[in-house]
Amino acid sequence: MDIQAREDIEAPIEFVYDQLTDFASFERSVMRRGADVQRLADGAANGLGAKWRVKFMMRGVERKIAAEVTKAEKPNLIGVSVTSKNVDAEIQLELVPLSPARTRLNVSFDAVAKTIPAKLFFQSLRFARQKTNNRFKGAVGNFAEDIEKRYRA
Repeated sequence: MDIQAREDIEAPIEFVYDQLTDFASFERSVMRRGADVQRLADGAANGLGAKWRVKFMMRGVERKIAAEVTKAEKPNLIGVSVTSKNVDAEIQLELVPLSPARTRLNVSFDAVAKTIPAKLFFQSLRFARQKTNNRFKGAVGNFAEDIEKRYRA
């Protein structure tokens, strides 16, 4: 399953990249939502090689995932690989400078089901593809607005 979104952000590309690689902030955000986050490796200065193990509840079942930064090309690209018992996913965040103070964020999420229940789950998302795409684009849009607010502050 492949989902993509694009947002323009009123901030320089270096600032946006720094916000995307502020992993401590993401860890705190996930923990506030009730997940247990363990950082397994810090990775290089640009984030490459950083690893996490995350446990959380979803639909009444405890889920466990492992995430690793697999690509980090400052200031243009960040790639994250996510694996679990049921799903493998790749997230790619690409930054394109539109002007010195404006950046385009392209987000790509590609997931592959490894089990029958996961395949059924993805099938239900495909049936509601428009709603799924709108929710994803809304989440990326909210994140872009947060980055703009932090830049203006």
